Amino acid sequence: MAWCAAARSFHIPAVDVGSLRSRAPLAVGVGCVSLAGANLRRAARSPPFASLGISTDATASVKEAVLTDKAPAALGPYSQAIKANNMVFVSGVLGLIPETGKFVSDNVEDQTEQVLKNMGEILKASGASYSSVVKTTIMLADLKDFKKVNEIYAKYFTAPAPARSTYQVAALPLDARIEIECIAALPQ
Repeated sequence: MAWCAAARSFHIPAVDVGSLRSRAPLAVGVGCVSLAGANLRRAARSPPFASLGISTDATASVKEAVLTDKAPAALGPYSQAIKANNMVFVSGVLGLIPETGKFVSDNVEDQTEQVLKNMGEILKASGASYSSVVKTTIMLADLKDFKKVNEIYAKYFTAPAPARSTYQVAALPLDARIEIECIAALPQ
């Protein structure tokens, strides 16, 4: 009975369950998909299952790569950032000088400063900024650098600072001392 009330509230058409007795698992599955689809449509105000595109052409409209030559190019088969659903997902950024592809220096302070400059350029290219960052993840080669990184990080992210996770990792690409990734909300 509760399912029928839920179906009416989501404007799901009635189904003759008696004719589907031999196909009951299918009927239940269809009901769940319909309910989930109606919920997604109501919450997101977009077509149901928009993010479940099957063809690669469908995903082109769902996500957009961000590319700028003012930040180091990706070191592998990934994008500097992806824009999707009014959000920007910035890949891990290293303290490389964009023109040379070399580290600014071997110390964590200089690399942190360069990482954040590079990140700023990627954010700018996507239409976002430091103030729109909602989450960062910092990966350090040595967690003892935490305090040094915080001092520099605080200059770029003012209150309210984004949510953040910081980890010491076994190794970073090109033997970097630090790598930072972030997620930002695009202005509406």
